[in-house]
Amino acid sequence: MSVTAEKTGPGTRVERAPGPPAPAGKRKLSLGQRIWRERWSYTFIIPGALFFLVFAYVPMLGNVIAFQDYSPFRGFEGSPWVGFLNFQAIWTDPEVLTALRNTLVIAVLQLVFAFPAPIALALLLNSLLSEKVRRLVQTVVYLPHFLSWVIVISVWQQVLGGGGLVANILGDMGMTGFDAMTNADTFKLLVVAQGMWKDIGWGTIIFFAAIAGIPNDRYEAAAIDGASGWQRTWHITLPALVPVTMLLLILNIGSILTVGFEQLLLQQPMVGAEAAQVLDTFVYFRGVLGGQWGIATAAGLLKGIIGTILVLSANRLAKKMGGEGIF
Repeated sequence: MSVTAEKTGPGTRVERAPGPPAPAGKRKLSLGQRIWRERWSYTFIIPGALFFLVFAYVPMLGNVIAFQDYSPFRGFEGSPWVGFLNFQAIWTDPEVLTALRNTLVIAVLQLVFAFPAPIALALLLNSLLSEKVRRLVQTVVYLPHFLSWVIVISVWQQVLGGGGLVANILGDMGMTGFDAMTNADTFKLLVVAQGMWKDIGWGTIIFFAAIAGIPNDRYEAAAIDGASGWQRTWHITLPALVPVTMLLLILNIGSILTVGFEQLLLQQPMVGAEAAQVLDTFVYFRGVLGGQWGIATAAGLLKGIIGTILVLSANRLAKKMGGEGIF
């Protein structure tokens, strides 16, 4: 065995045995080998992947109908191709413009009022000192989310309808003619209010999770420095909610043209199509009921393209502003 000499000082030499040889680099595994090594982990992904494959990606092939004069009796192969005629028909259809206008107005109102509502409720409940009161309020505001829109609208009809609770109270006071459920002028605000009542509690779950992840020592240090409750909320809680808020905002912008099909479909007979027709109901009435499959599919395809562009734009804007985005 050979030895090495190392000089440690004037006139001094120390002999040392050589160390073990450097280990050889690990051989890089191929993609197939890595998948096989993690095969049990991938097994859990299969159900979710199949779900999206069957119910999301395969149906996208049906978008070819947007370029055909489609008939269910002739099928995809037997229906003639018409190019972009369906898209031209959309831009000249006044009903599409009405549906687009109503959709955008409701979407903007939802972003302004309904989107920040769960944040405000989560901050309010987080400020409650009593754990029992907090859990009780959480349970009460969660419950409407599990009700169908048929039940929700029936409840609102019994309260704000022409023969509802509020109308009867006003009638006893000498005022008549109150019926908020059939007022086309305030219908869009009514839609937003119904959505907030139904889903505000459910929306607080993710914000509660973000608040629970904030270390308590930050609040304790701020309290020692004399910060008030509002100052602790403004400088500690709200900054911690910014990442999840940006994520949800980007996702909401992507679905901005989806404003509640069932909710509006059920109430459209009460206020009329001029006030309640949106893109989703237009696709239903024109395609499913009217048989104009090509025009309805073209409208749905445009809606998906616009949503994709909005998501990409919002994600890029978030990154430019210093956020992380969603991808």
